[in-house]
Amino acid sequence: MNQTTSDEDLIRRVSARDGPALQSLFARHNVRIYRFIMRMIRNEAQAEELVNEVFLEVWRHAGRFAGKSAVSTWMLSIARNKTISVMRKRSDAPLDDKVAEALEDTGDTPETAALKQDKAGIMRESINRLSREHREVIDLVYYHEKSIREVAAIVGAPENTVKTRMFHARRKLSQQLRKSGIDRGWP
Repeated sequence: MNQTTSDEDLIRRVSARDGPALQSLFARHNVRIYRFIMRMIRNEAQAEELVNEVFLEVWRHAGRFAGKSAVSTWMLSIARNKTISVMRKRSDAPLDDKVAEALEDTGDTPETAALKQDKAGIMRESINRLSREHREVIDLVYYHEKSIREVAAIVGAPENTVKTRMFHARRKLSQQLRKSGIDRGWP
């Protein structure tokens, strides 16, 4: 499969059970989907497992792809829904000693402290402090280069809601960056 084969052609081939087409989609999109999931769930093992589940879902339901959005938008929507489902289940689980021991220490490590010294590190820290909804729209718009319409389709919200979330996310991010000593976070 070459890079000029469109995602839409690949998804049609996947719906006909073409394994190499799925491999091409995976190669093209797995890193982007993994990063998207990681920003939401912050657990590498779960993120890797969820990426596999997303592509299994693509394999099973490629025939349902209606072409109303880009294939990448459809896959990110699947990733979001699966991640939210895992996050809900995880928050419902009772906390026992074993689970408590496995919780990450959220205090700054020496590495995190060093990252705070540079602008990129401060930017990442600031984005991570945003609410899930705000982090999600920032991630989709700036890192995945999705339009407001595509973000609305992925998160299942009206476009005006997405615009409002972007406005508040930018404002909060700007405030956090100013507190960190950066006057202008958006180049």
